Amino acid sequence: MLRRIFEKSTYVVALILVFTAVISCEKDFTDIGSSIIDNTKFSTSSMTVDVEMNNSAITKVKSDNLSAEPGQYLLGVHASDDYEKIEASIVSQLLINTGFQVIDDANVYDSDTTVVTTIDTVFLRLPYQATLNDDSTGYDLDSIIGDKSKAFNLNIYETSTYLSSLDPANPAKINSYYSNDVFEKTGTELNISNNFQFIPKATDTAIVIKRWLSNGALSSNDTISYTSSTTSTIPLPFAVIPLKEDKIKELFLDKYESSEFNSQGAFNNYFRGVILEATGDEGSLVSLNFSSTIRPSIEVYYTNTVFTGGAIIDTIQKNDSFLLSGIRASTYKMEDKVYPVNENVILQGAAGNEATINIFGADTDGNGLADKIEELRAKNLLINDASLTVYINQSADITAIPYQLFLYKSDESANPVYSHIKDVYTEGTTTFGGLLERNSDGEPEKYTFRITDYISDILSGETDYSPTLRLKVINATDLQAVTDTVFSNFNWNPKAVTLFNHSAINDDKKMELKISYSEEKK
Repeated sequence: MLRRIFEKSTYVVALILVFTAVISCEKDFTDIGSSIIDNTKFSTSSMTVDVEMNNSAITKVKSDNLSAEPGQYLLGVHASDDYEKIEASIVSQLLINTGFQVIDDANVYDSDTTVVTTIDTVFLRLPYQATLNDDSTGYDLDSIIGDKSKAFNLNIYETSTYLSSLDPANPAKINSYYSNDVFEKTGTELNISNNFQFIPKATDTAIVIKRWLSNGALSSNDTISYTSSTTSTIPLPFAVIPLKEDKIKELFLDKYESSEFNSQGAFNNYFRGVILEATGDEGSLVSLNFSSTIRPSIEVYYTNTVFTGGAIIDTIQKNDSFLLSGIRASTYKMEDKVYPVNENVILQGAAGNEATINIFGADTDGNGLADKIEELRAKNLLINDASLTVYINQSADITAIPYQLFLYKSDESANPVYSHIKDVYTEGTTTFGGLLERNSDGEPEKYTFRITDYISDILSGETDYSPTLRLKVINATDLQAVTDTVFSNFNWNPKAVTLFNHSAINDDKKMELKISYSEEKK
């Protein structure tokens, strides 16, 4: 009888929740009170259900742009005593112009004319993510974590690994690359200085290109800078990593009018891509935006000196760009760190650490249903609100704390293995929560997830499916288009946080599930 009342009152509950959320959005959960159903028949109350949360190490995550374009790619090193050290590198194909020519067809010379090509400079260009400062006179770098005053080692290599969009084992499927995949190198590093010392600087806004004649004489100096638009006069900051001129001439310019440059496919088979490899024990992690106005590229500047009868009659200055485009992937070399079993749980993005959560405890009678679920079902409760809250251990390293965590279902016996909690697609990711909340002093305090629909379905008997939940660091952009129940578990956010788990020693900071409900008066 009461189950029928539950079904008919659902719409009333939803309406009341809308109005209540407006006036009490800061509360951990909403006490609906007696306005849901005639209070002569129902009473309202709340309870706290014990949950269990444990560390869960992960070894890899999807890190390519084939199944989804992350847009952001990490490069650099970040080390913390509390978390795993990460060395983040990038592998990428290059985009070519099939019309590349060292000497343009438009330049027709007599038989006694000689053209000598001289490489002026070659460098890898890496634009930073930056924001205009308060007085709009320059930019401040953002999307960087770690110690920006210390360098990490950066080396650029050609890879011999063929990057394929199709799965080699099953060409009917889209390929995937993971953060622990190995991309083979060929030859030595392409950068001039081995272990280039990379330190991100907002003041790096220009490069001077020295233009040389074939006889070694300086022809001119060109200052190269970039702006966000044609109307802006404020130069954008970007990193410059000088590359070996002779090697790039051999690999690229000398092949311009050969079969290797006939098509993008031919070039991808010939020059399979570059590896940007970061190593070291200190420094910072830089997030690079591959979809920005100014994009990462290899820039080649060269001068054609034209001779007739031994005299210079012309100099033609050129620049060719090779965007880091096509198939891309990140690799994350993570420290193999084992966390102690205590009152804490560690969450770290990229290929760091997640948490497993058991909400309703054990099934001691072996009937396939947790004992706590059976106990609560027997009470015939009408679930008004349910929220899961985890608290931050502020004594741990919080210098690179994630803005958002995410809760999802994990079941190795199911297809798909990873799926969304119902509230994600019924209420939306904003209502679902998981955003960082701060206390009155501005200190990071907790994360809260509203899982009312999920808990309601389980306790009403609408579903018996209650798999292990997992908690992870995530980026908000990964959740912009939730269209079905499948959760794609990839991550490029390297931030980390220490949470209090379910241990009683944590007292009022232990993880908890709060449920607001109505029940029929006896």
